[in-house]
Amino acid sequence: MDNLTIFIAVTAAAVVIQAGILVAMYLAVRQTSARTEALASEVRGKVLPTVELAHSMLADLRPKIESIANNFSDSSAMLHHQVERLDATMSDLLDRARLQVIRADELVGRALDRVEETGDMVHKTVVSPVRQVSGVLQGLTAGLEYFFSGRRRPRDGAVQDEMFI
Repeated sequence: MDNLTIFIAVTAAAVVIQAGILVAMYLAVRQTSARTEALASEVRGKVLPTVELAHSMLADLRPKIESIANNFSDSSAMLHHQVERLDATMSDLLDRARLQVIRADELVGRALDRVEETGDMVHKTVVSPVRQVSGVLQGLTAGLEYFFSGRRRPRDGAVQDEMFI
């Protein structure tokens, strides 16, 4: 046999083997495709109703969720406005309270100053003259006692000698 014949026979055998492999691959792909199609239709049969249910629920809930979001936004804005008003009111209240405390402090300070001035005035106009009158009366009493008794009486029970040492 000739080399050419052997080459053709080997090539023909290789082509036949390749054709067999291609047919086997085709059958395997077809079988896998059929299985995949069956699995896909089974998954579609189970998942599609769930997806449709979720879609319809989302369609029903969307307006409610938008309403809730709008209400939350409105409530947040209103709360922010009320907090600003409360802050302004509290600041005003604290400023007024601070001013009233200052006024009360000044009022108490002036009142204490006047009480002190009044005390000084009472001391000057009443206590000092009373002391002076008391001193004069004590002097008159001592002089009258001496005049009427003829001699001076000892004070505090002490005996006095007529002679001074």
